Amino acid sequence: MRSNTVAKALVSVTAVVGLAAGSLAGASGAFAATHTAKPAAVTQPVQILDTVNLGLSTAQAKGVQHWLAQNYQYTDTIDGQLGTHSWQAMQRFLKAHHGYTGNIDGIVGGGTVSALQRFLRDNGWGYTGKIDGIAGSGTQAAFATFANWCVSVYGS
Repeated sequence: MRSNTVAKALVSVTAVVGLAAGSLAGASGAFAATHTAKPAAVTQPVQILDTVNLGLSTAQAKGVQHWLAQNYQYTDTIDGQLGTHSWQAMQRFLKAHHGYTGNIDGIVGGGTVSALQRFLRDNGWGYTGKIDGIAGSGTQAAFATFANWCVSVYGS
């Protein structure tokens, strides 16, 4: 009879140990999953910079916007930030007079800058560099000279 009692005790102890081991195994699996889980990546769309003043101050850019409003259908805010609408108006001007052949999209790419360089060279605004579509220091200085004229005529 004593062997039955010992056997029952061993079976009980074995069951308890087995349950405990299973619980610990499950707990450690859950614990490990908690530590290895990574938050979902948050993605945002890439945006094109929508202000390209090419070195102009806010006052100079406002002068250019006034000139564009008077001559090339610029109807947006005169805020000194040459954004998409400002550059669309500039592209209309450049297309009409200075060989711009791209889309009227307001994106200041190489074609826009090349046409701007032709305008600045051919109209005495001081650009003497290559027509290369790169808005370097010479392009920016000549554009500032033009912008200063815009301020003197149209205000800022």
